[in-house]
Amino acid sequence: MSKEALYGKTLSELKTCVKDLGLPAFTSKQIADWLYKKHVTTIDDMTNLSKKARTELNDKYEVGLMPPQSFQESVDGTKKYLYQTSNNQFIEAAYLPEDNRNTLCISSQVGCKMGCLFCMTARQGFQKNLTSNEILNQIASLPERDTLTNVVYMGMGEPMDNIENVLKSLEIITAEWGYAWSPRRINVSTIGVVPAMRRFIEESEAHLAISLHSPFNDERKQLMPIENVYTAEKVIEALRDYDFGRQRRISFEYIMFKGVNDSPQHVKGLLQLLNGIKCRVNLIHFHPIPNSPLEGSDYKTMEFFRDKLSQKGITTTIRKSRGEDIYAACGLLSTKKLIKENNEKDY
Repeated sequence: MSKEALYGKTLSELKTCVKDLGLPAFTSKQIADWLYKKHVTTIDDMTNLSKKARTELNDKYEVGLMPPQSFQESVDGTKKYLYQTSNNQFIEAAYLPEDNRNTLCISSQVGCKMGCLFCMTARQGFQKNLTSNEILNQIASLPERDTLTNVVYMGMGEPMDNIENVLKSLEIITAEWGYAWSPRRINVSTIGVVPAMRRFIEESEAHLAISLHSPFNDERKQLMPIENVYTAEKVIEALRDYDFGRQRRISFEYIMFKGVNDSPQHVKGLLQLLNGIKCRVNLIHFHPIPNSPLEGSDYKTMEFFRDKLSQKGITTTIRKSRGEDIYAACGLLSTKKLIKENNEKDY
């Protein structure tokens, strides 16, 4: 019988654990300290707990961290790590080192059910929601963990489709008893699952990134089926209900596709849609995926698009492409091929 992981539990959950074992209440804070500040990998390493407490904890629990199975390194220094989850499934996380910041792009699901036309993860289909343990393990077991300055929930899966575990992981990252990170170091993406997005805005102070990709309904439906349920207008409407303050950032991700969403009419459409929203727009170069009808816009078109939006007062940047040669760039994370190869090796 497998043991339950302690890593990924909130302080409240740890209090329940120690209470059930008949241990002193203060033990929960000690455990949180060992897990999230001292980064132990075994319960026996929690040396300020009594021997009895460690024995009782070991009977039922384990720390529950798993090192990455493998990694690939890009010519630009990006590293893509493969992590195994429960039931022998896999996820990927991408580490992006830069001069003044080091960002980890983490996954929230195995696969994804949202079906976006431009995304490799969508082709894998949906397998499961990651637990808070599996989300945080991507950070805790990263070889470069101590160099991290930022985390983005922009890997495999739709974070708002796994809102319970995403919020739990965010609580652990930002709580004083946890990692004690500022929420300003964290960016969470969504394609616009409005009810869960509202809950995220109300229960977390992390930055929010919304995948937009077109200001026009019919066109966005072709790229992103979520438009059939939550239109871009509904997403923007929901945002208008909140005062985000000066520090919290709202950004819109916009992958540019040649001849699809990169015309002057799209600039006008975006300006109308985002009117009155204090935000940033990140233009992203499309990385071709197999058997896709889509092509990326050229950089001259992207620069024109950026300049037109900037002239109208919307801060707009062209995001630097990272890790394309190891399929670690935006929309390229997927373990479908890897799983197939592993299965074939078994025969």
